[in-house]
Amino acid sequence: MAIPNQFMNHLNQKNGFHDALDQVLASAFVNAYAVGPLLYSPATNFKIYSKLLNNEWGSPYSLALCLEDSIADSAVAAGERNIISLLKKLYQNRETIPYLPNIFIRVRHADQILKLYHALGNSADILTGFLLPKFSPANSAEAVSHIQKINEVSKNPVYFMPILESRDLISLSGRAAFLEDTRDFLLSCKKYVLNVRVGGNDLCHAFGLRRNVTETIYDIGPVARILNDIVTVFHQDFVISGPVWEYFDDPHHLWEKGLRRELRIDTLNGFIGKTVIHPNQIPVVQSALKVSRHDLEDARHILNASINDSQVAKSSAGTRMNEIKTHTNWAKKQILLAYLYGVRES
Repeated sequence: MAIPNQFMNHLNQKNGFHDALDQVLASAFVNAYAVGPLLYSPATNFKIYSKLLNNEWGSPYSLALCLEDSIADSAVAAGERNIISLLKKLYQNRETIPYLPNIFIRVRHADQILKLYHALGNSADILTGFLLPKFSPANSAEAVSHIQKINEVSKNPVYFMPILESRDLISLSGRAAFLEDTRDFLLSCKKYVLNVRVGGNDLCHAFGLRRNVTETIYDIGPVARILNDIVTVFHQDFVISGPVWEYFDDPHHLWEKGLRRELRIDTLNGFIGKTVIHPNQIPVVQSALKVSRHDLEDARHILNASINDSQVAKSSAGTRMNEIKTHTNWAKKQILLAYLYGVRES
């Protein structure tokens, strides 16, 4: 993956950034952070090839081809055929595609995983993985088993991303046990898990609630508590992606203001990246994933400090206090995000 020019320029200007970067790139989270904005598209969308050929969606982002809720039951077979045709065409013409995103298939049923993988043939080389909706250890063991079998023969890793959105999360009394059981199950196959994702709209649906364009999902108390519980259980072992924002256009750009506000709260609560449902949303998420120069400078100092240095120092801008031991995990995130998405000057 190419380093954004803005970040590379900063590396060349400042001593010590290479050391900090080397620390972070050894982390298993690099590919997980690189998912970024994940654009959902119905599997029956026949315009995707031309969009990618013309680089209409910029970069970086990832693409999810959805065979589940976004298409009618009667359209599943057509969606499968379109996915196979699209990936074969992209594979055959991959040298002419300006930017080929990470590509995922969101399946309805476990048996679609092997069916589609074998049907893709060589074009499976450009498939990053599968999305498993309504994930739980009870209903997803077969799907995970299929992905493990694929990895026994695939020359490239084929990942999966579980989506936590089932009604198992609604019950307060059973939520902790469900989340811990799910975490333990995912730890048993961790090398194949790229992100843990959350289905914000499914959770809102369970309560019969919906945020408007001036509100964030964190304003919906029952759902916000579920999101906080997910981060609490999974944050040490997995990268967790933020819930979808469903607004993408209006004359006054309220949708963009609302999305930026929700992204700030996502980041504050430990979510990295976001599911998006319209190309308009991609650059907003990309911008939110950039790191401020102030944060990047502080992260460099924190990660490059030796045990003999003072363990407390004021920030590069002289506006806050950095503690080496307590801010190390935060600093690693900043270096990695800057590497993948670039630096924000202001």
